Amino acid sequence: MGAADQAGESGRTSVRVDVRGAGRASVATGLPVLDHLLGLTASYAGFDLALEVAPGDVLEEVAAAGRALGESLVEPLGAAGAPGHGSGVVPAAEALAQVALETGESPLVVSNVDLSAARVGGLGSDVVARFLQELATGARLTLHVRLLEGRETQHVLDAIFKALGVALGEACRPTDRRRNAT
Repeated sequence: MGAADQAGESGRTSVRVDVRGAGRASVATGLPVLDHLLGLTASYAGFDLALEVAPGDVLEEVAAAGRALGESLVEPLGAAGAPGHGSGVVPAAEALAQVALETGESPLVVSNVDLSAARVGGLGSDVVARFLQELATGARLTLHVRLLEGRETQHVLDAIFKALGVALGEACRPTDRRRNAT
């Protein structure tokens, strides 16, 4: 289980993640589209996620959510038996996204997706890029996001966050690497 509680100038953020959960989510970031997307991530990762961000500036809420979720995943990503890397390729209608990630000391996001013109959540900036950057920084991840196909913004977002869930689930799930000695 990972947890992070933070207080800052923009308010309070609380997150709890159970990587051995059932994919349930209770998310209140202040941005309904992000709440929906994080619910998909939890479902596809098989995590139970509780995340609450105190109301404030929407971009700060997005950043706080990403950072808190990332920090709560540091322990499960580095747990004994957890591979610390994972990938997923998932569709959502016509959209197809690939996410690959690995823990490391130099957080990095590499993406071919630019949603700044899409006005996600009614905002003129790319809130998804901001969230992913904060997630990578908080969890110390190298994170690659590829949109292989997709035109409809909501389908693109759904595919990305589903693939992120698959990759995070794989990265945190302990594997049995014992070999039978004969």
